[in-house]
Amino acid sequence: MLAANPLYEADVTQEVLKVLISEADIQARVAELAQQISKDYENCGDLVLVGVLKGAFIFLADLSRQLSIPRVIEFIAVSSYGRGSRSSGAVRLVMDVRGNIEGKHVLIVEDIVDTGHTLEYLIGMINSHGPASVKTCALVRKADCAEVHVDLDYLGFDIPDEWVVGYGLDYAEKHRTLPYIGIIAPVD
Repeated sequence: MLAANPLYEADVTQEVLKVLISEADIQARVAELAQQISKDYENCGDLVLVGVLKGAFIFLADLSRQLSIPRVIEFIAVSSYGRGSRSSGAVRLVMDVRGNIEGKHVLIVEDIVDTGHTLEYLIGMINSHGPASVKTCALVRKADCAEVHVDLDYLGFDIPDEWVVGYGLDYAEKHRTLPYIGIIAPVD
């Protein structure tokens, strides 16, 4: 069993079955991704990072702080899960980007890619704004769950088809602030 940490909900350690990706491994991979992204965009002016709310906010913050290039942060919010443990496949825009991204290089920063429907939708939405380019970055991907093919330009980790929480990922709005990614057994 995981040691209890008073900074987190008292019952979290009872619900997390296993740590899948440690805090140290996440931080090391985020630094690697930031180094590669910085290199790839070093002569492109301001890179617009579009974080997908709510899940990508921690990843986006850490990634942005590690970048060595000029960047601007925007957010977009979509919904495809509701309160269940499986994506409905129907993606709904909750909040579009607020700034003008026309003619700019955009990097969509997503927490998790499973079926691919959400990221496919997001790429289309962002492209409708007329950016110079659109690339994608995801913290984790469940490759075995893919229903549509979407290209990921930057990927943190491939993971098995398990329900994961922590580092921005949640179950029914719980456990986002865990510093690691752990597996839980959701109850529907």
